[in-house]
Amino acid sequence: MGRLRTSRTKTEVSRLRAAWRLARALAHIVAGLLTILLRFPRLSAEQRAIRVQVWSREMLAHIGIRLQVEGEAALPGPLLLVANHISWLDITSLHAARFCRFVSKADVARWPLIGALATGVGTLFIQRESRRDAMRVVHHMAESLQAGDVLAVFPEGTTSEGVDLLPFHANLLQAAITAGAPVQPVALQFLDARGERSLAPCYVGDDTLLGSVWRTARARGITVRIVFGAPQEAEGRERRAWAQSLREDVIRLRR
Repeated sequence: MGRLRTSRTKTEVSRLRAAWRLARALAHIVAGLLTILLRFPRLSAEQRAIRVQVWSREMLAHIGIRLQVEGEAALPGPLLLVANHISWLDITSLHAARFCRFVSKADVARWPLIGALATGVGTLFIQRESRRDAMRVVHHMAESLQAGDVLAVFPEGTTSEGVDLLPFHANLLQAAITAGAPVQPVALQFLDARGERSLAPCYVGDDTLLGSVWRTARARGITVRIVFGAPQEAEGRERRAWAQSLREDVIRLRR
């Protein structure tokens, strides 16, 4: 029993400290919403992007997560980022590394507070079970890329524990092919204080959002490691072959 308590003390913070982290995070979310409502209309696109990146870095700090970025984020768009998907924290983590507009499942728009934040920073929402809606989103993605935007997608289509990557869905890559935009692979990992994979921020299976948030707030010494790979062009590949190549790149970047 003594060994179990010692191990728990090393890997978790107290409930009081976790509650304090969440209180600070909640206040930060409210401040972010007020910024979107009151200040964003008067800011340029570049100023909004800077605000989102700074807010995201502060959010990670509030819940005790360190950011580690490797590789180079590509220069301003047009650009499509493809990344593996582990947690509700993935969007905030990528925003902390560089600003981009996400393509996310429609469910996120209904999440309390988080949905309003995602909408406010220009997220494109998709009904994944609807082929017609996917075509609509691909059309809007292509238009955004042609306008010089940086977009980001999670081609696994859902979260996983980050141990193995699910197959990459290729449909959304059509937007990059249509716009003639490069795609940059990005790998995300959550690591504990020993540098080993942390499952605390995972949001998979029977996990509830609140349960995952609490588990993350209790965890000690988590680092989110983001590795940017080299951007690549389609070079005549059809989208399925390109998706497989990008998945292999993300797997390599995680090592």
